[in-house]
Amino acid sequence: MFGPGESSTIIECTANTTCTTLHAIGTSLLLFIVLLTGFAYMTLWERRLIAWFQARIGPNRAGPAGLLQPVADGIKLIFKEDVTPRNAERVLFWLAPLIKMVPTILVVAVIPFGPPITVPWFDGKWYRMTQGLTDPNIGVLWILGITSIGIYGIVLAGWASNNKYAVLGGLRSSAQMISYELSMGLAVVVPVLLAGSMRVGDIINAQNDPPILGWYVFQNPLAAAILFIALLAEVNRAPFDMPEAEQELTAGYHTEYSGMKFALFYLAEYIGMITVSLIGAAFYLGGYHFIWVDRFPLLGPLVFAVKVFLLLSGMVWIRATLPRIRYDRLMMLGWKVMLPLAMAAVAWTAMAVFLAEQVGKELTAVFAIIALAIFFGGAQWWLSRAGRKTPLEPGAGRVETVSLSEQARSR
Repeated sequence: MFGPGESSTIIECTANTTCTTLHAIGTSLLLFIVLLTGFAYMTLWERRLIAWFQARIGPNRAGPAGLLQPVADGIKLIFKEDVTPRNAERVLFWLAPLIKMVPTILVVAVIPFGPPITVPWFDGKWYRMTQGLTDPNIGVLWILGITSIGIYGIVLAGWASNNKYAVLGGLRSSAQMISYELSMGLAVVVPVLLAGSMRVGDIINAQNDPPILGWYVFQNPLAAAILFIALLAEVNRAPFDMPEAEQELTAGYHTEYSGMKFALFYLAEYIGMITVSLIGAAFYLGGYHFIWVDRFPLLGPLVFAVKVFLLLSGMVWIRATLPRIRYDRLMMLGWKVMLPLAMAAVAWTAMAVFLAEQVGKELTAVFAIIALAIFFGGAQWWLSRAGRKTPLEPGAGRVETVSLSEQARSR
């Protein structure tokens, strides 16, 4: 009733120049508007959710139920005084916020948000197009390459500010990027091995066989956990927000920024949260796949949005729960814990894929069950030991309590 009839002509949008151009322009504008709106109301959702965790009310004054709070914040930042330090490298100081913000938007270009749909046009023909900007066969490489560019914005912002605190924040960020992007790259290898493709759409579709149980988070939960932790560190969110540690670095790399230049860093952080949630959902949570999506393709973006919303709420929950960890322990976690575990996860998946090709796909389910058992067993063992100290020998480390009043009376 709502689709093309038997006599209708269906044309692939990629085969028509006009359709390709209009699709690219329309999708780009739609993605830009959605990301900006998501950024604005993600700030409000974070403040309300943390307020709920802490038994507070949260922002509720601007507009009904506080829904106009992002508008008030935006107006405030627009009219704030924009200051540039006297001895700053002005060109790099102005470009750094853009270098940080633009890659967070470009990552979304290679992620499909739903199955292909067929759309009628005024010429009486139907055009089949993707629910996304593009889906190249090197989408995974695009994601890895673009996500690593944003670090230059932080480093240049710190160096160009001519401020010691900002420089330390930039150096911390570069070290953190090297430590966690290695683990992130290895964790991304796992879905590439399982799907046999570097196209994001192929990775998403491969997780629909069988539905839900075919999600890669069930086949290699260790790699999924490593990817989510590495993506959290990628956007400098708590407890990995060492580049902007207020207690140690005033405000870190953006200490000297104000007005709209500071707002661009703020924008980059929250859009980065949305994009890394899209990446995590696409690689390990089945992307837009769920029940009824194959029958109703327009449900795909809605399903994707729900998964992203849950991941974003998890990031806020982590921020409200965990304290900022010490910097040396942050580095130790990246190099001594996550990197070896990521290599083990890749080796496990490579072995599973090889044996499945030799014996049969039924072996993949066996490896998935074993991986789940090892993951939950190891997590239970580690959590049961976390926070415990090694018992001291009798008499060692004992502190003698002395009463000053008793000493005074004895004199």
